[in-house]
Amino acid sequence: MADELNPLAGTAHLLDEVDKKLMVLLRDGRTLIGYLRSVDQFANLVLHRTIERIHVGNNYGDIERGVFIIRGENVVLLGEIDISKELKLPLKEISVEEILDAQRREQEQRQEKHRLVSKALKERGLAVNSDIINEDFC
Repeated sequence: MADELNPLAGTAHLLDEVDKKLMVLLRDGRTLIGYLRSVDQFANLVLHRTIERIHVGNNYGDIERGVFIIRGENVVLLGEIDISKELKLPLKEISVEEILDAQRREQEQRQEKHRLVSKALKERGLAVNSDIINEDFC
């Protein structure tokens, strides 16, 4: 009865996703893709044949991770992968080395922007709180 009133009544609905290919976005920003094999009452997940997908611009690279256990509180977003659309992505796959190098360069550019924004704020007599400075201000 309670299930009819609330279609999102807890993590039990994740049981419908077992054995499906899912994308999971974690709190630390990583994107994992794998087959859901198990879930518990705390939304802890076990993914099988997992890859970590790194995106930089229109490029991506996949790092094999195998079996991956994810604590439920670290999941930001979870969704089923449409396999028919997965092959038609407007993205270019590049090697792991190339994507990691591109990711490093992107992070360095972000840090340089952060440094310049911090410097500009200090020159104007404003206190810098690095927690609030993000890409929105750069």
